[in-house]
Amino acid sequence: MENNKEKKVSSRRKKLFKISLAVSSILIIGAGIFAYSVYSNVKNTVNDRMYTPVKSIDRTPEQKEKAERKEPLNILLMGVDEREYDRGRSDTLMVLSVNPNTDSMQIISIPRDSRTEIVGRGFDDKINHAYAFGGTDMAIATVENFANIELDYYVKMNMEGLTDLVDAVGGITVNNDIDWMDDSRDFHYKKGELELDGELAMGYVRMRYQDPNGDFGRNQRQRQVIEGIIDKGANIGSITKIDDVLAVLGDNMQTNMNFEDMKNIFKNYRDARKNTSNYQVTGNGTYIGDIYYLIVSEEERKKVHEMIVEFNEEV
Repeated sequence: MENNKEKKVSSRRKKLFKISLAVSSILIIGAGIFAYSVYSNVKNTVNDRMYTPVKSIDRTPEQKEKAERKEPLNILLMGVDEREYDRGRSDTLMVLSVNPNTDSMQIISIPRDSRTEIVGRGFDDKINHAYAFGGTDMAIATVENFANIELDYYVKMNMEGLTDLVDAVGGITVNNDIDWMDDSRDFHYKKGELELDGELAMGYVRMRYQDPNGDFGRNQRQRQVIEGIIDKGANIGSITKIDDVLAVLGDNMQTNMNFEDMKNIFKNYRDARKNTSNYQVTGNGTYIGDIYYLIVSEEERKKVHEMIVEFNEEV
């Protein structure tokens, strides 16, 4: 009798082991399919819908390998107001430098009213007009000339898609420096920490006239929103959110990074976001005729150039 019982227990154990093994196999296969699906969706979205090379940034073999070799990179972030039948202007221009040697990144904002030479046109105008005159290529060349630097990548985001992007990552958190009321949204932007959905984030970055710092304050809020999206996006775990983010980016973002570039940047530079410094280009506001410009001195431009060079040389 005892032997029969032992045989039955042993048989049950074997059955349970087989069932457990089958369930585990299904879970492993399912996880593999899930991972491949996410990988495939990201790769297709980046390479087929977002990847847009430009003539103004050379894709030499050495340049292509910089991200793979973990070298410092300079990336131009452009926010454009682009609507149907209207190319728009680059209302947001930021040079993002990332240094994997120090796990840090630096964001330098260039005010849109900064008066400078428009490369390819041969005259001075507001720096954000370069995009209106010659698109991404002319905007990149003009920023490179303005700061006397070389850019490795650009990322262009249509600001009309900002609302959807913030919603896709589940909202963002910002630390608001001033108190104001947005009557159009019936929302009180209180001083201190704020949780913002897409619509409120759009109101946050576009407000100018209630800010005593004008365009400078607006640029600061734009940097906060970008950092908020990066922080939230880096922690996305839900497939639904990933698909939502990809859909928004595919419709509203262009970059000369292909999928392999993005993989290398994520792998080699992802800790840089934890140590961020910010700087706003300064100048003197003046009117030439009836048009307002920010006049940026040669000393200030040299300072910006040296900030970028020195940041990238840190070890």
